[in-house]
Amino acid sequence: MNKIAVLGAGAWGTALAVLAAARGPVTLWARDAIRAREMQFSRVNPRLPSVRLPDAVTVTSALPEAEILLVCVPMQNLRALLEMLPASDSGLVVCCKGLESSSLLLAPELVAEVFPGRKVAVLTGPNFAHEVGGRLPAASVLAAADTVLRTDLMAALSGPRFRLYGSADVMGAALGGAAKNVIAIAAGVVIGAGLGEDARAALITRGLAEIGRLAVALGGKAETVSGLSGLGDLLLTCTGAKSRNFSLGFELGAGRGLAEILAARDGVTEGVATAPALLARAKGLGVEMPVTEAVAGLLAGGVGVGEMVAGLMGRALKDE
Repeated sequence: MNKIAVLGAGAWGTALAVLAAARGPVTLWARDAIRAREMQFSRVNPRLPSVRLPDAVTVTSALPEAEILLVCVPMQNLRALLEMLPASDSGLVVCCKGLESSSLLLAPELVAEVFPGRKVAVLTGPNFAHEVGGRLPAASVLAAADTVLRTDLMAALSGPRFRLYGSADVMGAALGGAAKNVIAIAAGVVIGAGLGEDARAALITRGLAEIGRLAVALGGKAETVSGLSGLGDLLLTCTGAKSRNFSLGFELGAGRGLAEILAARDGVTEGVATAPALLARAKGLGVEMPVTEAVAGLLAGGVGVGEMVAGLMGRALKDE
């Protein structure tokens, strides 16, 4: 049994498998058997073509057993995968970002529902798969309430080019990773519509403020949102040209329709499903999230870009 297995052979799962392979054998699980065989033979994932799989990575479609499981499937597929896994004491690290649309649960909450009492950690931060897979320097957050689990996982997953910071705030870290995708769509809209860098900076800052309010309401800490799992991830996703959420927003701002944009995409743009779920969760807790609400309205077709901007700029004046 390998020490580490990665469940989900998308770009991010592949990058993490490559990273972990520096410490020993790693199993990379792909749901599709044909795709698994092709990757095992070619040593390349078409979704991360610039990165070659090391010999220490074995790609398979059979669910593996391991001491540490890194779960890297899209958020809306997380429940189905968890229900396939046997009960185990293996360290479970969720690496997906978002909320389940049907339940409005964040990833660690969903794990707790499927596996009550199981220790869980969240790996999140400002990371692009092609950079981590290419072994460029990066940092991230490993959040786990259990101190021993957090320490063990940080030691097992960190490396010379991948620095991990620990956190006990699982909810704050998970929320930062989920909500930044929504704000990134708004940032993309601003740039795509030609509204300027001033507007993007203001939007990122106010987006961070509303994420912090919701983090506290969920039992997390506002300062967590100011770290790598919040501000760091937000800056990368709102400014990086490779961000799927920013690029979707950019195309919306330039006048393309949502259905047309999504039809041309291969991977998942998590912010599309996250926006309405995040808004519903916030409303249930009485937390105002005007940027999230504007994005949800735009994605639903209820408002246009001009109305979105007018709504945000026309809010009642108040102290920061």
